[in-house]
Amino acid sequence: MSSFKVSIFQIRGNSYQIGLKTAEKVRNTPILKTFESITRQEIDLHNMKSIYSTFAPHLLEELEGLAQGLGISPGRAAALFSGYDVPKTEAMGCSALLTSEYYVRNYDFSPALYDEIFSLVQADQAFATAGYNLQILGRHDGVNEKGLVAGLHFVSHVGYAKGVSPWASIRMVLDGCSSIDEAAAMLKEIPHSACYNFSLGDRKGNMAEVQASPENVIIRYGESALSCVNHFQEDQLASENRESISGSFQRNKYLLELMDKRLSHHDMFHHFNNVESPIFFTDYENLFGTLHTFSYSYQHSRILTTIARSSQVLDINFQDWVNGEDIREGSLSGFIQEG
Repeated sequence: MSSFKVSIFQIRGNSYQIGLKTAEKVRNTPILKTFESITRQEIDLHNMKSIYSTFAPHLLEELEGLAQGLGISPGRAAALFSGYDVPKTEAMGCSALLTSEYYVRNYDFSPALYDEIFSLVQADQAFATAGYNLQILGRHDGVNEKGLVAGLHFVSHVGYAKGVSPWASIRMVLDGCSSIDEAAAMLKEIPHSACYNFSLGDRKGNMAEVQASPENVIIRYGESALSCVNHFQEDQLASENRESISGSFQRNKYLLELMDKRLSHHDMFHHFNNVESPIFFTDYENLFGTLHTFSYSYQHSRILTTIARSSQVLDINFQDWVNGEDIREGSLSGFIQEG
């Protein structure tokens, strides 16, 4: 069993300052060397800036702050962190369950490609957000001050294209959208690089799964509850699924059964992060081990989140944080035990 730690960043200011402060915190960390090894040396800066200017111009300023803080060129910072034109990443797994009351999900992958950062960010030019970083600028999942929650779910590399990564898309959605309708509209327009599902919920209890490929986007809505895993469930997108999706089917079947139990937010969160749960995985060697559980209650503006085998649970009233009340915790400690 090996230990791992997630750092908690709390940053407020303009987007350039957020980039600068983030750079100070991640300087000399191992994850930077990982990004250097898996990203391109250069990307088409003009195309990247054109896309970001349309959907999230403030993130260009954050990239400038990252470049300044790390002492690298803006072009290099864009290649490392923007999430544009990223080479194919290995498959990752994620299971989410949404109800009109809450959103809860597990992120399953390998610790080797994990930022180990949970950020609470309040930018002058965007909604305040809380979520797990991916490629520094992007997010695996998170919530914003308007009560919009979003998470990514890998499907396949069918039709892989030069475009925006799903983790950059999640950041754009959280920073700029206040409802699932606004988020779905943005996700219809973003040029996607690969096939992903996006699970979305908002404070009115609305829920949707945006099924996005580089060529097509279809939205599936839920009423009382909705499950989201790692395959497209619409027939017209079925050809874009991977050949082997039996595991995703099984998880979806289990989540559908779980819906009928009508568990509370607290109980569902603890079911997801319980190491004995059928949706907690330990196959880290094959890129399928649970790394964190993230959840949010709309009515109470309450985030519950933790990492694998941690005795700590972050219990945050996010509205209080938005109003200026910082949390005391600076990190989460957990363990990786391969099954």
